[in-house]
Amino acid sequence: MKANVLKVDGTANGSVELPSQFSTPYRPDVIRRAFWAFSSLRWQPKGAFPLAGMQNTAEYYGRRHAWRQTINTGRSRLPREKVSGGRSGRVLRVPHAVKGRRAHPPKPEKVLVEKINAKEKNLALRSAIAATANAQIVESHGHVLGAKTQLPIVAESSLENAGKTSDVRKFLVSVGLEKELQKASVSRTPLSGVAGRRSGGHAQKKSVLIIYGTPGAAISKAGRNLAGVDCASVDELNAALLAPGGSAGRLCVWTQGALDKLAKENLYL
Repeated sequence: MKANVLKVDGTANGSVELPSQFSTPYRPDVIRRAFWAFSSLRWQPKGAFPLAGMQNTAEYYGRRHAWRQTINTGRSRLPREKVSGGRSGRVLRVPHAVKGRRAHPPKPEKVLVEKINAKEKNLALRSAIAATANAQIVESHGHVLGAKTQLPIVAESSLENAGKTSDVRKFLVSVGLEKELQKASVSRTPLSGVAGRRSGGHAQKKSVLIIYGTPGAAISKAGRNLAGVDCASVDELNAALLAPGGSAGRLCVWTQGALDKLAKENLYL
């Protein structure tokens, strides 16, 4: 399987043989599992205070014909707080009482991280990589492809040296992704509720993923200034980058150096 190599101005400059990772069958079930396994690493344990609702004097006294009896007094037989004068007050402690404990509060010792086999994770990444070359899957993900856009989009390694955002934008427009960039630029919406009034309280839809081969390349900073555009090294790919939301088919731009490194180092095999 071959793909055209594009210059910085969008014109073709030969072709390149795609690595074997692009021949992996499409496995949306494995990709979704790898996505949630990766996402679970960011979840934080949470739990209630162990003594919440229990720090009081409430006690149930069930003896009949006693001065503290609850039975036959027209009140519910539930633990009540002890008040002055040997009397009983409000019902406390039980889950259905006001200021009572919770029946099943969240436990901080609950295991949140979902483990995944190494071979299964690599299969998911290879399958997600192969999905980036399938126009039908990419369009079903919501991306807008131009009339002259051919997948996979492979650029010369010189694109990694692009230090200006305008240079990256010119290349993306030259390969027919102008509508895709416009769609992402107007997709920034505030979150609902209090979160929308806080710093960073907005949602931004994902757009193009630029994959380069040289760690710390200049394009890693120039490309991220575009709305929805992410930049990542080929050896740092994960399910959240290739399949946002667990759905494969992200629109990717590969550099020739990234494909060479993918094949030479047998990544994700």
